[in-house]
Amino acid sequence: MKQYTLSDLHKMDTGFEHRSMLKLFFFGFVLYTLGYTMSVTASPIFIICDLMRLVGIGLFTISSIQMMSFRFENKYLKIIYTFYIIWLITVVLRGFTPNYNFIKTILFDPGSGLFLYFVPLILLVPKPPLFYKYLFSTAIILGILYLIHLGFDGSEFLNNKDDSSRDRLEVFVKILALPCGFLLMTFNYQPKKSQLIAFLVLSTVILLAIYRARRGLIFISGSIFIFTLLIFLYLNKRNIMLIIFSVLAGSLMLSYVITTSGIGDSKLLSKTKERGSEDTRSGVEDFYYADMQIKDWIIGRGMSGMVAAPIGIEVDSPTPGYRKGIETDYLNIILKGGLISLGLLLLIAIPAVIQGLFLSKNTLSKAAALWIVLWLISLYPSTVTTFSLNYILVWIAIGICYSKSVRNMSDQVFKEYFLTSSKNIKLP
Repeated sequence: MKQYTLSDLHKMDTGFEHRSMLKLFFFGFVLYTLGYTMSVTASPIFIICDLMRLVGIGLFTISSIQMMSFRFENKYLKIIYTFYIIWLITVVLRGFTPNYNFIKTILFDPGSGLFLYFVPLILLVPKPPLFYKYLFSTAIILGILYLIHLGFDGSEFLNNKDDSSRDRLEVFVKILALPCGFLLMTFNYQPKKSQLIAFLVLSTVILLAIYRARRGLIFISGSIFIFTLLIFLYLNKRNIMLIIFSVLAGSLMLSYVITTSGIGDSKLLSKTKERGSEDTRSGVEDFYYADMQIKDWIIGRGMSGMVAAPIGIEVDSPTPGYRKGIETDYLNIILKGGLISLGLLLLIAIPAVIQGLFLSKNTLSKAAALWIVLWLISLYPSTVTTFSLNYILVWIAIGICYSKSVRNMSDQVFKEYFLTSSKNIKLP
């Protein structure tokens, strides 16, 4: 296998003919994301939010189409991925209704809209080293936007306990903040300023999650810190048993401190302790199981599929007693595309994890594998399959793990490329 040098990485960048399209893609995505997060604030100006999303859609759609190429290094991935994309097309077509309100919803809603099903197409976009520079810069920009939102709405998240403020916090975290976790996990490629911003973003996430007793967010953000620790210990050539012992010992010590000291009685943690054993999900899941038929389990109900769950449904809902999804995300995948959708997804994701963790030579590949693991284990406690950089990163990570050339690149070459070979990349 060829050993790539810093010069080789620069040649890949200079030979990439769609550099301007790559800028437009990420810029359009940031614009769309900002338009959506502004639309869920307490006092949105919808005409501006909608315009931003429309322009963003135009930019990232046109630029991605210009860049796409159906080329794969791995034949297994090419076959399973082709079946998966064909299946996703059927899921979308089975849920499509040609009317204005429906089309607006599927274009503007990243949680259950059309672009969610287009995320896997990111595999078809060529990824020279420059791609990852833009990716890192985009994650930082979204993290800064998250902190700006906190500056405007922080008092609401701390003092307002209603469902709307809770939902807004979840949106800001999942759409804007979580991608900074990938920067933490690739900290050896990041300049000090990016490390600091990423750490600040994830620290506020875990503190607010504890304060608002959002168990899913606590689990996800806590896992990011644990995975970052594992990568740190790996880079410092520590024994694997020491790594395992450190994680277990740290978890036990933290649990002991919380349960035996006065910390657990503080306002910060009291709500989390109160909700720690509270079951807010099984009732909804019971309705789900009762409503799903054998055919639904196999092929799903399509993109617009809904499930009977008369719990927590607003009185003025257009579909009383039904909801378009539940918090258990792997059940959402089954609801829309059935076990076929979930099965194909796992057939792609699990081998990627194995290759990224055990058949790679650099932090980028191992962080990519851990990001896929994080997504897989988050499918139960939270909804993480959305049109967001968080989920787009999952498919970028899959591409990294299946690429033998990327997996075999030297960590030192990557580090030199990202830190010293050129100026930081900024989006227009």
